[in-house]
Amino acid sequence: MEKAKKKRFGLIAAIVLALLIVLGVWGGLAKGASEAKHVDTFDRIKEQHRIVWGVKADTRLFGLMNTKTGEYEGFDVDIARAVTKQIAKDQNIKLKAELVQVSSSSKIQLLKNANIDATASVMTITKERENQVDFTQPYFPAGQSLLVKENSDIRSVKDLNQPGRTVIGAVGTTAIPTMKEFAPKVRVLSLADYAQSMTALKAGQGDALTTDNAILYGLAQQNPGYKIVGGNFTNQPYGLATDNDQPRMIAAMNKALDELEKNGTYNRLIKKWFSNVPGLDWRTLQK
Repeated sequence: MEKAKKKRFGLIAAIVLALLIVLGVWGGLAKGASEAKHVDTFDRIKEQHRIVWGVKADTRLFGLMNTKTGEYEGFDVDIARAVTKQIAKDQNIKLKAELVQVSSSSKIQLLKNANIDATASVMTITKERENQVDFTQPYFPAGQSLLVKENSDIRSVKDLNQPGRTVIGAVGTTAIPTMKEFAPKVRVLSLADYAQSMTALKAGQGDALTTDNAILYGLAQQNPGYKIVGGNFTNQPYGLATDNDQPRMIAAMNKALDELEKNGTYNRLIKKWFSNVPGLDWRTLQK
């Protein structure tokens, strides 16, 4: 009987020991895989001598593919290149900017997968996004605004807050609920996208089109006879972004942005891209 008990005890001890070993090895592998996945972005750009930037290819003035040259063009594109050049100078290393097209739905995952190192893509800084990525300080004062016909009597969002007024917006954006907050009496016409919204404004189906000012700048430039009014009635600034937990990369980009402001590069780029937008005083965007 005593021998049987000892045998059972020895068997149990062996099983427990084996489990501990397996769990220890698995834990080590899991930790190693996690550490391997979360690479320091700043180390990576120095080793590879490049910053891979995610940029838009469908947002006029900020990130748009030039079909004639095959090149990305826009304020965000120029900011990405200027930040890269400034970081290279600050760190005394060679760096080049490589550009990769991203969409609103893909850019965060591309950062998480290390397919891109950073993104300059009209990305609003929000609490929800800050749980997934790291942002720099704001680099563009974005916010919701209004687009109207040049002869419109609409001067601000307050002018829409009365019966008989209609504002047009795209489904799925924050613009519509925000309008109901600032102008509760206005009628809202929600359409599928900005193309349909612009067509409706031209057809006189609404008094104004509302969305992010960055989108409206492009629409105003693309459609003569329309202008932006009232400035921004919300504050939703854009930031450059990296994967989360990248303090060295964020610090390097913030320092670069500060230098671009000091040496005049930022204001030159603002003038280059926004001085011809109808209804916009581009000087209000300068720092």
